[in-house]
Amino acid sequence: MSVRILALVGSLRAGSHNRQLAEAAVKHAPEGVAIELYEGLADVPFYNEDLDVEGSVPAAAARLRESAGSADAFLLFSPEYNGTMPAVLKNAIDWLSRPYGAGAISGKSVAVVGTAFGQYGGVWAQDDARKAAGVAGASVLEDVKLSIPGSVTRFADLHPADDSEVVTSLAEVIGRLTEHATAAAV
Repeated sequence: MSVRILALVGSLRAGSHNRQLAEAAVKHAPEGVAIELYEGLADVPFYNEDLDVEGSVPAAAARLRESAGSADAFLLFSPEYNGTMPAVLKNAIDWLSRPYGAGAISGKSVAVVGTAFGQYGGVWAQDDARKAAGVAGASVLEDVKLSIPGSVTRFADLHPADDSEVVTSLAEVIGRLTEHATAAAV
């Protein structure tokens, strides 16, 4: 069985280390696993029930839901902004949670990873992303974690895809996520 993982990156910055981490996941995905780096989170409006009306959902939100609907699992990449996850990632989770109980994220496997400048690598933000995804109905892998500290210095001259320790850790996360998604599909 082929597994399709949708990667959502909580940083919109072009040179984001979390985006680079997602690129590393795409590059090093094992055979039988396709990781799609979702483009377009910046275009998704803030969730508003007034906008979420059948037949008139904003195109960017509908596209996100469509892409998520065909995914087997999600890999969320979260930096830490002021001690929590970025609004763009929370917004994506909000859109994917609706309609509640039947949203595109409901029942699907989710792992959360990331990197941040601080000494803990963004663990608070990643914990918040796990919580939000779980409340949204996802099957969150609570024990699958990868928090890489010191991103500004660690990745100043080295792309995460070229960091053997990062590649090994990402492979473990992707492997566990794939196993979980495959077991859930049976």
